[in-house]
Amino acid sequence: MEIRFRTRRLSRIFNSDRELRREYGAATARAIVTRLEVLNNAATLTQVSTAPPERRHSLSGQRRGQYAVDLVHPYRLIFEPGHYPVPRRADSGIDTDQVTAITILEVVDYH
Repeated sequence: MEIRFRTRRLSRIFNSDRELRREYGAATARAIVTRLEVLNNAATLTQVSTAPPERRHSLSGQRRGQYAVDLVHPYRLIFEPGHYPVPRRADSGIDTDQVTAITILEVVDYH
């Protein structure tokens, strides 16, 4: 899957082990690297597990249309499909079988 970043700053942080550790701490940085490998190796979003440890899940409310994967509790890696228009199923939900690119938005505790 193709991985993009919302900002240049986020891209710079995610592409440097040193910056990742400085920004998020060693444990969260390791989890981020692991999740990025999983996302990068998946051909489509459907191939990213909905079971732990990744636990891909769709978000609701103000984050509708976004997804998250677990990092170190309580942090999540937040992303959205990197397509325009976003592929949709007949019921207007996102067709994860067609999502081959994502945009990383942030690492956050949204609870």
